[in-house]
Amino acid sequence: MPSNIVLVTGVGGELGGRLLARLGNNPEFERVIGVDTTPPAKQVLQRMGHAEFVRADIRNPLIAKVISTADVDTVVHASTTAHPAGPGRRMAIKEVNVIGTMRLLAACQRSPKVQKLVVKSTAAVYGAGARSPAVFTEDSELIPASSSGYAKDAVEMEGYVRGLTRRRPDITVTMARFVNTIGPEVDTVLSRYFALPVVPTVLGYDARIQLLHSSDALEVLEQATLHDKPGVFNVGGDGVIALAQAIRRAGRVELPVPRGVVPSVAKVLRGAKVVDFSADQVRLLNFGRVVDTTRLKEVFGYTPRWTTKEAFDDYVQGRGLRPVLDGDRLAGLAGKVLIAAATGQASTR
Repeated sequence: MPSNIVLVTGVGGELGGRLLARLGNNPEFERVIGVDTTPPAKQVLQRMGHAEFVRADIRNPLIAKVISTADVDTVVHASTTAHPAGPGRRMAIKEVNVIGTMRLLAACQRSPKVQKLVVKSTAAVYGAGARSPAVFTEDSELIPASSSGYAKDAVEMEGYVRGLTRRRPDITVTMARFVNTIGPEVDTVLSRYFALPVVPTVLGYDARIQLLHSSDALEVLEQATLHDKPGVFNVGGDGVIALAQAIRRAGRVELPVPRGVVPSVAKVLRGAKVVDFSADQVRLLNFGRVVDTTRLKEVFGYTPRWTTKEAFDDYVQGRGLRPVLDGDRLAGLAGKVLIAAATGQASTR
């Protein structure tokens, strides 16, 4: 069914905001409504066309009133967070991921006008470990790396979506499981990680990383909104890049640390408010994760324009990252990180 009145959640974020602007400039839609607790970025507000922003919290049952009053027929749920860039309030993010999704889906279920739901999920639902398959398909078992992390939220969220499809089989549901997105304007845990002058890695491991350019992520959400694309789809760029190779391409310096020290290093970086390494991210950097995108290309009908390496290089160029050359400064930084990590380990014994 063609979309007519669209509601987009999470428009205060980079991807949700860009989607709001893209849909707001499409004359095919009668109305485009963006909701979030914070307004979109200034540049989005300046070029959002006929789209409108409504300050609303999807954790509040009043979201149902917004959907019913506006006669929304298509809902794009883009506010889920799987890889927060910096240290954030865990419970607040979990509430948006889980409670917010529950409220939103309940509103969709009650509204007879809603006929389409597009959900941004994450490939982190597959987890990452020594026994993980080399390539995950959409039918692979969902095993998040942590029993309490953001990937666990995504597994719960997907369960609620499946429940909605059973109760409202008339709703067309598209689930997009994105690998880690990257791009010049994207602020994620990986974009901050690769910008560190000294990049800590796990000694003896060189994980394979698959990335998705933010422009391809935007295109997938837009296509799912414009056309009926029912199903679950892995979304990622072609090819992979080894972690050590990515660090070199970014002009950074690798700092291999023993596996047992990695959680302490992550704690130091989190405490310094530099980057938030969850247990899911630590395991990703240890074991890597690659998904199969055959269904995306053959069933959904979209082939990402950027390969993993091209997406990473565009991030490096767009961020203006330059090779780090000051050896003395690097040695000092590396020493501080290891000392802080060692101190943290000793204090927990």
